[in-house]
Amino acid sequence: MPVCKVAVVILNWNGKQLLETFLPSVLQYSSKATIVVADNASADDSVLFLNQKFPSVVIVQNTENGGFAKGYNDALKKVDAAYYILLNSDVEVTENWIEPIISLMDADNTIAACQPKILAYNEKNKFEYAGACGGFIDKYGYPFCRGRIFNSLEEDQGQYNNNMEILWATGACMFVRSKVFHQLNGFDEDYFAHMEEIDLCWRMKNIGYKIYVVPQSRVYHLGGGTLNKLSPRKTYLNFRNNLITYTKNHADRYLFIKVIFRLKLDGIAAFKFLFEGSPKHFLAVIRAHFAYYALLPSTLAKRKKLKNTTGYKPATTGILNHNIVVLHYFKNTDRFSQIKF
Repeated sequence: MPVCKVAVVILNWNGKQLLETFLPSVLQYSSKATIVVADNASADDSVLFLNQKFPSVVIVQNTENGGFAKGYNDALKKVDAAYYILLNSDVEVTENWIEPIISLMDADNTIAACQPKILAYNEKNKFEYAGACGGFIDKYGYPFCRGRIFNSLEEDQGQYNNNMEILWATGACMFVRSKVFHQLNGFDEDYFAHMEEIDLCWRMKNIGYKIYVVPQSRVYHLGGGTLNKLSPRKTYLNFRNNLITYTKNHADRYLFIKVIFRLKLDGIAAFKFLFEGSPKHFLAVIRAHFAYYALLPSTLAKRKKLKNTTGYKPATTGILNHNIVVLHYFKNTDRFSQIKF
């Protein structure tokens, strides 16, 4: 496909209905971008539907469903653009959603990735779980957002309308500088899905780049479009991938002491699932830990490779030096504005 400045790339897997609902807003409000649908070997008639209903959309067909990570890695090798906007198929965009972010990235070439303000499609006055108004982690690797701490979602009252440097930008709508994406070999394909955007952004930060949220850009995310929030498979991937991400990217200081403590916290979470009557989620956490142990040699090899990258310096911005679990569940912290970094 021809070289372009901005390519909106939507990964699709059996998502004909989502494309039918959400693609029109992307076409309406992205006139200066090339729109690409990367199809992850769908078994439905998504590709036929796109050819018939949206002929202006460029289609890239992957030969297998490699999940979010491999799906995007394979597709983006075929997309020649200065900036990629990785957009979930269940996102409604709004007028002027692209320009503020690209203007910021044009002005500062040390910014490798950005996200807009993410609001809930079904409750448009609330921040949405996947990214809200910018992603952070605590000292043990638990992610939280400006506008969302665990399952506590804030109403958007303009309280977070300033641009801010963050640790990670959501994979639901991630603007990324293509040069840096390929420099780091894209997403870690061992992840399949979930947490790969946190890992990529943290790797970018660790070699000197910045990640931002630009709330002037606003989109609405349905959420749960591919893996349901209550899916044991999602629980497994979240716990496994989060441990891998933490081990790969955290600074050397106290790393393995923190990992051991983190494993204990996960154990508490697992028994909480069990006592709440969710044995499949309990088992998913246990399976995630054994998978983490099995992948530990390759994870440490990836960590060593990253540390040998030019410009490596462990990131500090966007990492809370407290335990968000304690703050939220024992100190009633349910708003980002209550947190002191």
